[in-house]
Amino acid sequence: MKDRHQETYKEEASELLTELEVALLELEQDPEDSDLIGRVFRALHTIKGSGAMFGFEDIASFTHEVETVFDLVRDGQIAVTKFLVDLGLAARDEIRAMLHGSSPEDEGNKAEIIAALRTLIPGQEVAAAQFPEPDPAPEEFTPAGAPVTYRIRFRPPADIFLTGTNPVHLLNELRQLGELQAVAQTEAIPGLAEINPEHCYTSWDIFLTTSLGLDAIADVFIFVADDSELDIQVIDDGSEAAGDYKKLGEILVARGELEPDHLDEVLAQRPLLGETLIQQGLLSCEQVQSALVEQQHVRTVQKKRQESKGAASIRVPSAKLDKLVDLVGELVTVQARLSQTAAGLQDADLLAIAEEVEQLTWELRDNALNIRMLPIGTIFTKFQRLVRDLSAELGREVDLLTSGADTELDKTVLERLNDPLVHLIRNSIDHGIELPEARVQAGKPRKGKLTLTARHSGAQVVIQVNDDGIGLDKDAIRSKAVALGWLAADTEIPEKELFAFIMAPGFSTAREITSVSGRGVGMDVVKRAIEALRGSIELDSRKGVGTTITIKLPLTLAIIEGLLVTIKDDFFVLPLAVVTECVELTREDVANSHGHNIANVRGEIVPYIPLRERFRIYGEPPAIEQIVITEMDSNRVGFIVDHVIGEQQTVIKSLGRIYHNVEGISGATILGDGTVALILDVPQLMQIEAAASKAAYFECN
Repeated sequence: MKDRHQETYKEEASELLTELEVALLELEQDPEDSDLIGRVFRALHTIKGSGAMFGFEDIASFTHEVETVFDLVRDGQIAVTKFLVDLGLAARDEIRAMLHGSSPEDEGNKAEIIAALRTLIPGQEVAAAQFPEPDPAPEEFTPAGAPVTYRIRFRPPADIFLTGTNPVHLLNELRQLGELQAVAQTEAIPGLAEINPEHCYTSWDIFLTTSLGLDAIADVFIFVADDSELDIQVIDDGSEAAGDYKKLGEILVARGELEPDHLDEVLAQRPLLGETLIQQGLLSCEQVQSALVEQQHVRTVQKKRQESKGAASIRVPSAKLDKLVDLVGELVTVQARLSQTAAGLQDADLLAIAEEVEQLTWELRDNALNIRMLPIGTIFTKFQRLVRDLSAELGREVDLLTSGADTELDKTVLERLNDPLVHLIRNSIDHGIELPEARVQAGKPRKGKLTLTARHSGAQVVIQVNDDGIGLDKDAIRSKAVALGWLAADTEIPEKELFAFIMAPGFSTAREITSVSGRGVGMDVVKRAIEALRGSIELDSRKGVGTTITIKLPLTLAIIEGLLVTIKDDFFVLPLAVVTECVELTREDVANSHGHNIANVRGEIVPYIPLRERFRIYGEPPAIEQIVITEMDSNRVGFIVDHVIGEQQTVIKSLGRIYHNVEGISGATILGDGTVALILDVPQLMQIEAAASKAAYFECN
């Protein structure tokens, strides 16, 4: 039991540390924001209190030192400076290390942080520290949400004291979340002869008005919720006008403490309701008093609030979500078989059932995938710290601006996207944004801007990393490509293709190697990581103005809409998101191309890839083939197939280790009749064809 609680504490503490880091970084930009100071203090207080409760005495002791300083900040005795924020971030990193088992040499770090923190306390001597203190830069941030009022009915287990928990401390912690009133229910306290001094007989009705939401309340009870009777209800979400809250009798009926018939009987007598209920023995004095306090509290705090539906959230291991999506994928396959069988039998009843199952399956699929969707802002917040630390290391001054943080992506895509974005941000600061003095000489603001944006575009998410730095040096890239033998000295190629060399393995124009970059390793890894997510990456740059890197990714990797095609007896699927149109290819069209794999589509020349040749599928093609035209990175490429079947809801299956390195195939799916269809990797097929064309060009020259 203790181990389970400790693991729960570690998970909760990790989330609180993330909240602490974000609050500290925002506080550095807006040192006077009392809400941010409160967020920092609450995170530290919760980490400390829960740590002591579950045996993490070292964390509790260390966090207490940090909390003491921020308590003085909250009281206005200590000002927020960059020096203080540096110490707070260093303390946060130290707490995280302690959660995961810090090494003995880390004890020195803790001692240094504690000593530096104590120098900030009024009356202490100021000692030298290794945390420099430049001036902070102000910036605006969004305020917290509007308040909502909750009724919390908390009945702890009788033996709660034996677990080291004091319910009064929980009430005090709730009080820090907002405006609180509590009524103790003491009717369960036995006579003095029967009382056990180690047991708790009191329960509480608590009325809390807070803007921090239901999760913040649930977090207070996270370690006692399983063993306690806990009911949290929204009793005022701002939709009712001031003074329009329920009457006493309505409150008691809503709580389930009074039958409607009894209420009618008492009201018919026309005395004071509360007194009559107590006199008739229907309710205790404490119950009536609690309802009156609720009524008074809500009527007092009724102001403009953000509407809240009071929906609770639960913590679910990601493995369970993965299993759910796998099962939904299997269901989609079975549903396709059912639809195909029903269509073959032409049974009206079976067709109706198949259509209903299909509709329910699609709805279940959409809901299962939505559960896995997370806002990209969950990783955006991590980059604030990265930019702050890296700028200091490299002597840059950089502001990170983000937009579209609420854009949602599948959690698997989001997890695998973190490392590529980290590398792109590091590259932008190291290679892109100039030193402050150089920027001033170039007529730019001293402080550079790094912008991270995300937005939906159809079935894709577009992410852009933009800096206002020096831009890419086309001459240096060309010279390096020529030196490596990748480009002939007299060859003119489009700017986009020239920039693409940067993402080739081993390519680097850096004149010196730093701790951040310069070894020619990185952009090729980024490109492979993005393509492994079935996405694409593109560079655009203007010298002296800046660089923009655009990443396009699918919303999910589990289930996609595809276009089913055939070549002879084999089935293939192309992701529908990249397909623009399908046109016919006749023998006459092939003859008119004079041996080149190109087609004239309404006056536009479109290159194509004959998949029959690419996959060595032997046999005579039909007289009229089909060109499935796709578009990626503004490039249109066609794929020659025998027949286009139509749209297909595609559950992606892995090919396994043996076929892991097969080029041009990203996975497989099972059709309704049990046939396996291979899913084409469109970006990789384009690359293979481009590489083959380039090799043929150099061979001829």
